[in-house]
Amino acid sequence: MMGIIIALIVALIIIVVAVGAIQQHKEKQEKEKRTKAARQKAIIDESEDLILHLANLPNNPAIINILNRRSLSAVKLMRSILPESKSIKNKVSEIESRLKASEDQSASQSMQEEPFILPDNEQQLVSILQCIKRLRTTLKSEQIKGALDAQTFTHEDKKLDAMQLQISVESLIKRGNMAYQKEMLGSARQYFEKALQTLSAHPSQTEYTVSKKAEVEVQLEEITNALKSTNAKDAAKKAKDQADDIDILFQPKKKW
Repeated sequence: MMGIIIALIVALIIIVVAVGAIQQHKEKQEKEKRTKAARQKAIIDESEDLILHLANLPNNPAIINILNRRSLSAVKLMRSILPESKSIKNKVSEIESRLKASEDQSASQSMQEEPFILPDNEQQLVSILQCIKRLRTTLKSEQIKGALDAQTFTHEDKKLDAMQLQISVESLIKRGNMAYQKEMLGSARQYFEKALQTLSAHPSQTEYTVSKKAEVEVQLEEITNALKSTNAKDAAKKAKDQADDIDILFQPKKKW
């Protein structure tokens, strides 16, 4: 009788341990599912945020399509991880509709590209620059994953690179002009020299880089001439002051 009781106790312990192990395994699987799903949700959120920020850039249906396809791939993966979720199924339908609408719009729009006009607001300009950098990183990631062909990646990355260059150069020129207006000629020259260096070092020499280099070189020459004029005036004034000091020193002393 005692042996049966011991056997039952051992069996009960084994059952408890087994149930606990199964429960822990299920919890671990659920946690892994939630982690994988959260990772895909972060991709969707980032893509949608980038689409919102594209409003500050020239209209680009191709990038909108890339980001929508990225979101669709992520939400479909979420659906495979959590097939019972109705909200994920609804999200799949929503993104599919959005992608179809963006593809239809892309097909109906003219291929002519809009010019990139920089805003005057410094904070907005920083936001645009951050958006461009994030877009370039995202496109590169999609190209590495095989979700984006090399030709499309190169074409879109070049356009984003040109905008990034324009922001950098125009900002330096703007600061240079402000310094020049305040007669801070040394600072102005540094800004324009940095702009010229940025343009010259850029690997893609386009019509924009060529025309801007010519413009910056003219402004640098003007600043150089102004500096020479200022230095000449300062030297003349210094010489005059020294001459006045000598005259004062050797002039006849007044008798009291």
